[in-house]
Amino acid sequence: MAPWLLLGALLLGRPALASPLDEAVGRTEVRIRSEAYPLLPEGTVQGYGLPARLERLGYTRVHEKPTKPGQYFWGKDVFWIFRHAHRVAGQDVPAMLMGLVLDPGGRVLSGVYDDGKAMPLNGRHGRWLEPEIVAESTDEVRAPRIRVSLADLPERAWRPLLALEDSRFFDHIGIDGIGIARAAWQDLKSGHVTEGGSTITQQLVKNRDLTPKRTLDRKASEAVRALAIEAEYTKEDILEAYLNTVYYGHVDGEQIYGLGTAARVFFDEDASDLTLAQGALLAAVLQGPNGLSPIRHPDAAKARRDRALDRMQELGWASAAEVSKARATPIALHVHYPERPLAPWFRDLVVSDVHDEAGKRLDRGLGFAADTTLDPLLEAKAEEVMAAHLAALKRAHPGLHDLSAALMALDAQTGAVLAYVGGDPAHPDGLDRGRARRQPGSTVKPLVLLEAFDDCGDHAPITPVTLVSDGPLVLDAPGGTWAPQDDDHREHGDVSVRSALVHSYNRPFVRIAHYCGFEPVADRVREAGLSLPDPAPPAFVLGAVETTPLQLAGAYLPLATLGLAAEPYAVERVERPGGGAIDRAHVRTRRVTSRASAWLVRGLMRGVVTDGTGKRADVPGLDVIGKTGTTPADAWFVGQAGGLVTAVWVGRDGGGKLDLFGGSVAAPIFADFMADAVPMRPPYVPYKPFGIVERKVDPKTGRLAPTPLARGEVEEFRRGAVPQRDPLFGGGPKALIR
Repeated sequence: MAPWLLLGALLLGRPALASPLDEAVGRTEVRIRSEAYPLLPEGTVQGYGLPARLERLGYTRVHEKPTKPGQYFWGKDVFWIFRHAHRVAGQDVPAMLMGLVLDPGGRVLSGVYDDGKAMPLNGRHGRWLEPEIVAESTDEVRAPRIRVSLADLPERAWRPLLALEDSRFFDHIGIDGIGIARAAWQDLKSGHVTEGGSTITQQLVKNRDLTPKRTLDRKASEAVRALAIEAEYTKEDILEAYLNTVYYGHVDGEQIYGLGTAARVFFDEDASDLTLAQGALLAAVLQGPNGLSPIRHPDAAKARRDRALDRMQELGWASAAEVSKARATPIALHVHYPERPLAPWFRDLVVSDVHDEAGKRLDRGLGFAADTTLDPLLEAKAEEVMAAHLAALKRAHPGLHDLSAALMALDAQTGAVLAYVGGDPAHPDGLDRGRARRQPGSTVKPLVLLEAFDDCGDHAPITPVTLVSDGPLVLDAPGGTWAPQDDDHREHGDVSVRSALVHSYNRPFVRIAHYCGFEPVADRVREAGLSLPDPAPPAFVLGAVETTPLQLAGAYLPLATLGLAAEPYAVERVERPGGGAIDRAHVRTRRVTSRASAWLVRGLMRGVVTDGTGKRADVPGLDVIGKTGTTPADAWFVGQAGGLVTAVWVGRDGGGKLDLFGGSVAAPIFADFMADAVPMRPPYVPYKPFGIVERKVDPKTGRLAPTPLARGEVEEFRRGAVPQRDPLFGGGPKALIR
């Protein structure tokens, strides 16, 4: 490579790529990318949502085996995908044709390469689809970018842009001597820089890699970079990158970038369907995107449009008849207000997570690229479900004008944040309820049992059938005495631990924590991931402390992983725009409780869904465990099914009285989301630990039935922590905590 081209490549900040130029990240740009979705065996094409995922990524469905990147073919026996080149985990991945072998029912059996060789599909680490761009700014509200392929566009969509901005684009080498001479003459006459003379390539560099300050020093650097880009990429790559990133102003508070988005917003058209008049109008906007907005300044926009049309005729790119017809066309907009960006709360979460080195770069006007954990299809489903339920709740309860909600979905094994809704998707307001502190209510109760089943302080561990009194209870507490009550203000006699959790009785759980020791129980809850004051007030057992939906979802991970806790995380890797890691996720797990104890708690939580307060969280075909929570101001459901741990909170922004129960408002949101979301993720089934045994018990006494033929119910226990057997002829004390 010539020295000046090498210098340009070094200044540009990244080597030649297999991916298109518009995949590269400029020095000042921000790219927040979703996860790279793994292609998996066992599930179905529809269940994984593959067609929807591919359409979100801009793929086109074809009717035969794909021949170029960006196409897919749903065949009878093989689902073919010609994957785009992309960047993930710090690596540039080339385009590749790959297939998923299907059985007659559409289930994925295995993978196959184009040459027929087997392609491994090994769960979350298998072959993947490229990430989706979640955000391209940390502060602007940008309309979702609709990317275009130059090969799919008619010339009338982009030729007017060249007519106005760079008519010699296909002839120069990145800088245009004629244009520079013209600009220099104008600058000389005025005594300062008045005219750019920049080529499309230089504008691409300026817009994406340099600050927009108009100085001759910048122009020189810009020229070197333009030469380097022209040496590395084709003219088509450069023009396509420009069309996909150029700025068209703002509409309804959202910034519009890219020809595809502009065509949809201004005309409600696909860019490939633009007329000559429409293409010329969009070209006209570029000189002053807001001052020439056809919405706010139609006359100025029309004058500039007509100049573009005249220039088309001068260059021989359009006939006199075509230009005359286009000039006679009035400014006819069909404004399609841009959709709200996906996952605005997740973007803010990512920004807060990368505040160290990446934050310093932002302060210096430099960008970064972040690979995140977000599953865009799960996020879209979560936002859809949340918006629908909140709208219905507001109609049913018109007095709750400040009603809002949050939903967090984590990978059940790692804690990766897959979906994150921090408010009403129909009315995003910048407030993130996912990190707002609220009282979790009875959702803490399963975490109490992690200690009770494992160690129980200085006592022998209790079991699911241990009987606990639900009679009146008065305890000393900071500031006086405390007399906890059940929600129904009734006494339920002596109840089993299972029944106490399934029906969410309060006094039995206070007695359990008192019996095992409030501090050992509090320590176990802290280890699971819930923040508690030190010392913890006794009322923490009933959720009279504050936490966030995100933290609470994380605290339920040990119940999904059979005892391993991890911190929820949203960012896998942060790198400089030209490559080079700034930071990586370091997922650390810690054992909170034994596998067997976690398994027992799961069994009780399954009963909450099948027979207790969480019945409306049940999803046919899924093994759902979970727990409701209700306080005067909050309604919760937190649970797990398949590969997802999901927390749902419903409440009022002002913290006012809600008078709604977790089982009636949060559980249905959970169920509607999980019904579609669980099949989209890698399958996960925690297997029964070796240390679990089954025995028949007498529910009236909390002890083993005296003989195998005696009446009783089968319950699971930890090996070595099995209750005593009832005497054959009755008698003997009950297993009771008072």
